[in-house]
Amino acid sequence: MKRLEVSSLALRLRLALRATSPVLLAALLLGASGIAALAWLVPAREALEAERELARRAAAAPPPAPRAEPVASADANLALFYASLGEKRVAERQVRTLFDIAAKTGLTLRQGEYKSGYDRNGKLHTYQINLPVQGSYGQVWRFALLALRAIPFASLDDISFKRDSIGQAQVDARLRLTLYMADAPEVQR
Repeated sequence: MKRLEVSSLALRLRLALRATSPVLLAALLLGASGIAALAWLVPAREALEAERELARRAAAAPPPAPRAEPVASADANLALFYASLGEKRVAERQVRTLFDIAAKTGLTLRQGEYKSGYDRNGKLHTYQINLPVQGSYGQVWRFALLALRAIPFASLDDISFKRDSIGQAQVDARLRLTLYMADAPEVQR
C-alpha cells in the first residue's frame, strides 16, 4: 500500500513538472537554492559576528600587568660573574680532576698541552687545555660532560673526532677546554 502511495506521488510530481513551464521550474529551483543558502549562511554569519565581538572586547580590555621581576644592576651582575670564576692557584688541581674523570670513563688520556693567559679587559686568568684522548664516541662525550659538571668555570671550546676506519670502535679525539679563573680572594684582616 505504501509503495502504491509513493509511486502515485511520483507520478503526480512528474505530470506536474511536465505541465509547468521551464521558466517557472528554473525559478522554483533558484528559490529553493536561495533558501538553502540562507539556512547555511545565517548561522555562519552569527558565529562570525560573535567572534568579532569577542575580539573587540579583548582589544578593548587592558593588557595584563607585566610581572615586575627585579633587574640586577650591572655591578651586581659583574660581581656574580667574578664570584663564579675559579681560583688561579688551584689550576693544577683541575687538571688532575680531568685525568681522574678520564680514568673513570675508561678513556686513554695522553699528555696534553697547557697554556695560561691573562685578559686585561676582563681582569681574569685563562688556562687553555688541549687534550688528545682515545676511546669510544660515547666515552669521549661522557668525559666532556662530566668535566664541565665537575669544573663549572670551564668551557668546552672545541672537540674533534678522527677514526681510521668506519668499523673501528675507538676514536681519536681532541678536546680544547678553557678554565676561567681569578686571583685568590684577598683575606681581610
